[in-house]
Amino acid sequence: MNDITFLPLKEGEEPLYSQLYNQLAGQIRRGSLFPGTRMPGKRSLAQRLGLSVNTVDTAYQMLVAEGYLESRPRSGFFVQQVEQLLEVPRQQAAPAPAPPPRPRFDCSTGSVDTDLFPFRTWGRIQRDLLYQSPQLLHHGPRQGDENLRQAVLEYLEAYRGVKCTLPQLVIGAGVEYLLGLVGGLLKGKTAAIENPGYSRPGIILENNGVSCRAVEIDGSGLRVDLLEKSGADLCYITPSHHFPTGVTMPAGRRSQLLRWAMARPGRYILEDDYDAEFRFQLRPLPSLQGMGGPGGPVIYLFTFSKTLAPSIRIAGMVLPLSLVEEYEKMYGAYSNTVSRFEQQTLAQFIQRGHFTRHLARMRSLYKARLGHLVTELEKAFGPGRLVLRGQHTGLHLLVTLPGGPSEEELVARAGAAGIRLSGLSQYYLTGRENCPPSTVVLGYASLGDEDIPALAAALKEAWLGQPSSS
Repeated sequence: MNDITFLPLKEGEEPLYSQLYNQLAGQIRRGSLFPGTRMPGKRSLAQRLGLSVNTVDTAYQMLVAEGYLESRPRSGFFVQQVEQLLEVPRQQAAPAPAPPPRPRFDCSTGSVDTDLFPFRTWGRIQRDLLYQSPQLLHHGPRQGDENLRQAVLEYLEAYRGVKCTLPQLVIGAGVEYLLGLVGGLLKGKTAAIENPGYSRPGIILENNGVSCRAVEIDGSGLRVDLLEKSGADLCYITPSHHFPTGVTMPAGRRSQLLRWAMARPGRYILEDDYDAEFRFQLRPLPSLQGMGGPGGPVIYLFTFSKTLAPSIRIAGMVLPLSLVEEYEKMYGAYSNTVSRFEQQTLAQFIQRGHFTRHLARMRSLYKARLGHLVTELEKAFGPGRLVLRGQHTGLHLLVTLPGGPSEEELVARAGAAGIRLSGLSQYYLTGRENCPPSTVVLGYASLGDEDIPALAAALKEAWLGQPSSS
């Protein structure tokens, strides 16, 4: 029998049986103990190591359960054949970068005002469900609970002009997740992505087998003439409120896009209804999906991230009738990715009228906050010194300082003053040289009203080197 070696076992660090198990398993994996070797008896090994028989027996039983040893009645324990593995040298993991310091003013576009969340109403509904609806602990319908889908369908029809049937509506954990499913459905196609615009949709589609090409926008949204030349058979657009320019696509351009999609079978429009709820001067335009109808070529995507909170991962998509059967084939076995308690909370929140009241309150508060921000910026910089765009809709502004420092310098100076914002050029997928100079994207959703005068003063001092006169 080849020798068995042991390192000293130490009390208190981990159980003695675990230490013994690890030593023996390691020797078997390394080939130090040959297959067929008879192990020492439990009593003799316990006496040799100064352990209890139970400790040795527990270690042996663990080795048997994992296939390192075989227990033979009246014969003892024998080493089993285990393929020797090469030792992989341990690599030191790179230290995680330190998180950036919390800014004095967060003007990023991904934030919301958490004070506006309907804590009391949402909490009361969810608490009642938790105690009164234990069936929600089980799996639910794979496309989402039916009463939530019905409530969402009725809301979309009334406020966004969406026209669909219940089988077309899918609930999922975020637009990114749903867009990944769309990519799988349309794998092998080519999509046109707005330029400038979000890079994330393109990344998600590419990761799921859809190649992407940047297509320029103009004052009416995605250019259909360039879309035709691109060779794309899909296009991803944000017609209600283009990010980051704030352009709203007029009815004429929407009709052109629908004609493009209907001109050839297999073409689809991916309509992301970004920020559609926050249109302050006029009622939002109906969705493009509504113009095309339930049998049209539009895949409609929407989310509750801005209207409730980003961490409540509830979003949805409306599929064209032509894709419902294919979706069922590909994803019919997938479980729904949203907690049923969250689904049912939202369903009741909508059905009881809380959601429409919540939206009305948010619109009123955000509209007042936007007006306050514009007033304070003009007061700090002086009339006409800044060019502000995007005041009619959405939760951000484009701010241009004509003749001022470069965009890069504006962002850097703001950052040094504790103001987090981004430059417009970072949203150009190609052709950054076409980006308007000295322009930043300034989100205002998470600003407190009391912060706005101080923000305007801090921006003036950072960008012009002058303290505000106010």
